[in-house]
Amino acid sequence: MVKQLNIPAIWLAVLMVFGLGAQAGELSVEPDRTRLYEGEVLTLTVKGSTEIDISLSNLFDFDLSNLPSPDIEKVERDFEILARNQRYSIRTINSDMVGEITWTYQLAPKSTGKLTIPPLSFKDSKSKPVVIEVVGGTPPDQTGTNRGSFIELTADKAEVYVQEQLILTVRLFFQGNLIRGELSDPQHPNAIIESLGKQREYSSDRDGVRYRVVERRYALFPQKPGVMNLPPIRFEGQARDADGSLRFLRDSASLFEVPVKDVPAEFSGATWLPATSLTLREAGMPPTLNLKTGDNLTRTLSLQAAGLPSEALPPLPDSAPDGLRSYPEEPQRNTNVGPDGIVSTLTQTSALVPVESGKLSLPAVRIPWWDTESDSEKVAVIPAQTLNVVASDASPAAVGGPTSSQGSPPATGDANQSVSTGAAADNAFWQWVSLALAGIWVLTMLAWWRTRRLAADAPANSASEESESERNAFEQMLNAAKDGRASTPGLFVHWSNLHWPGHDFRSAGDVFRVVQTPDLDKELSALQAHLFSRDRSGDGNSSEQWDGEPLVAALRQARQQKNRSKQETDLPPLYPAGLSL
Repeated sequence: MVKQLNIPAIWLAVLMVFGLGAQAGELSVEPDRTRLYEGEVLTLTVKGSTEIDISLSNLFDFDLSNLPSPDIEKVERDFEILARNQRYSIRTINSDMVGEITWTYQLAPKSTGKLTIPPLSFKDSKSKPVVIEVVGGTPPDQTGTNRGSFIELTADKAEVYVQEQLILTVRLFFQGNLIRGELSDPQHPNAIIESLGKQREYSSDRDGVRYRVVERRYALFPQKPGVMNLPPIRFEGQARDADGSLRFLRDSASLFEVPVKDVPAEFSGATWLPATSLTLREAGMPPTLNLKTGDNLTRTLSLQAAGLPSEALPPLPDSAPDGLRSYPEEPQRNTNVGPDGIVSTLTQTSALVPVESGKLSLPAVRIPWWDTESDSEKVAVIPAQTLNVVASDASPAAVGGPTSSQGSPPATGDANQSVSTGAAADNAFWQWVSLALAGIWVLTMLAWWRTRRLAADAPANSASEESESERNAFEQMLNAAKDGRASTPGLFVHWSNLHWPGHDFRSAGDVFRVVQTPDLDKELSALQAHLFSRDRSGDGNSSEQWDGEPLVAALRQARQQKNRSKQETDLPPLYPAGLSL
C-alpha cells in the first residue's frame, strides 16, 4: 500500500519528480516580525503545496537537482539572503497525495525604511507582498537578554587636532559558540588607521546576561581638519546555542562625529607635532666637556613621542661649530605599538672630532611640540654646551715647548752649553743606532744569499733525480710502443706526469688537452684500433702485424717539443724568492 510508505527518501523522490502542479491557491509568506532594527536578521517562512501522482514503476527515478523552490531571488534588491533551508511533509486529502513544502530564509535588510518583499511564485501559486519596516539604531528597551550580538564603539577623545592620535575601541558582544564571524575594520579616506596589537577575548556581564567579548583597538590619525565620520562597523556571523540550534548574528554600529581641529595659529614650530608627551635626550658627551684635538666623541640624540608614528618625527639638527667635524649616521626610526597607543622614537648618532683647540660651542637643540593634554605648546630642549678643547701631545702646538706668554726668558750662558751637549749626545745615540741597523741589514743579506745557494742546489739534485726517472720511463714506453703492447697508453700517461709535473694526468686525453701533438694523438689512436680490432683473437695474435715506428717517432718528437717549451719557461724570477715588495 502506498499510504503506508514512510521512508523519507521515497517521499522526497516522489515530491521532486512527480509533482504535477500546485493546487490553485495562495503561496504563504510569513515573516517572524514586520518591524526590526538595522542590523537584525529577519526569518521568512514560505509554504507551498503540490499534488503527487505515485507510480511504482518510476518511484526511484528522481534527480536532486530538480528540487522545486519559489523565486526568492526577487528579495535580493532590499535584502541579503544569509541562509536557506527547506523541509517536506506528505498528507492525504480526499484520497489524493499532497506534498507540503516549507522554505525558511534568513534575510538581512540592506537599508532602513519600509522595504517590500515582492510577490513570490511557486508553480501556479503566488504570494501577497509583505512590507517590512526597518528602523535605525538600537531599540531603547532592548536588553542583552534578547539580543544575540551587538557592537559597541568608544573613543578616548571627543575631538582631536589634525594628525592627532584618536584611539578607537571596537567591542563585539555575542552569545553562544561562534562558528563563523566577520567583523569589519574601520576605514576612512582622510585618516591613517593603525591596529594596536592583537584582539582581546574575554567574558563580560551586561544587564545580567553573560556575553563573550572580542575587543579590538585602533589608532586613527585624521589628516584633514573638519568633521570625521567613520563608516559603520559591521558584524555578520553564526553561533550555536546551548540547545544546538544555529542562530544568525548580525549588527552594525557607527561612531559619533569627531570634530578635527586645524593647527593652532600660535604654534611656532616648523613641524606640527601633536602628542601626549615628547622627550629629547642626549648621550655620549663627556661629563667635564674637556677634550683634546683628534678625540673621537660619539653623540646620540634621541627624540621620543607618545601618540605619533615615527614617520611624523622631524629630522634632528646636526649643526656643528667651526673646528668640530661631525659625521652623522643614518637616523634610526622605531615605532612601538601597544593597547594604549603608539610610542615612536627617532635616534640620531654622530661622531664628533675636534680639530682645533679652544672653546667650541655646540648650539642648543629645540623641538617645539603641542601638548594635547594641556592644549598648549611646549618645547623640548637640550641646552647649548661649550667644549674645552686643548691641543693633543702629538699636535704642533704642544711640541713647540713653552711660549713667551708663559714668562720664561730664553736661556743663555751655561744653559746654552748644556743644550748643545745634550744635542751632541742625541746625535751620537742615533749614529750608533744607524750602525746597528746597517749591521743587521748586512747579516740579513748574507743569510738570504746562503739560503738561495742551498735552495739552488736542492732543485738541481731533485731535477737530476727527476730526469733519471723520466728517462727510464721514456725508454720503457718506447719499447712497449714499438712492440704494440696494450700497456703503452698507461706508460704514456705515467711518463707525461714525470715529464710535465703538476697536471695530474689521468688519461691520454688529459695529456693532449695540454700538449698539442696531433701526430702523437693519431698514432696512439691507431694503436688502440690495432689492439681492439674485430679480427683480433684476444691471445695476443693478430692477422695484421703492428708497425710501431711511427708511434716511436711521434713520441720522440713530442718529447723534443716539450723540452723546448720547458726550457723557454725556465727563466729566472724577476724578484728573488726571499724578498717581498
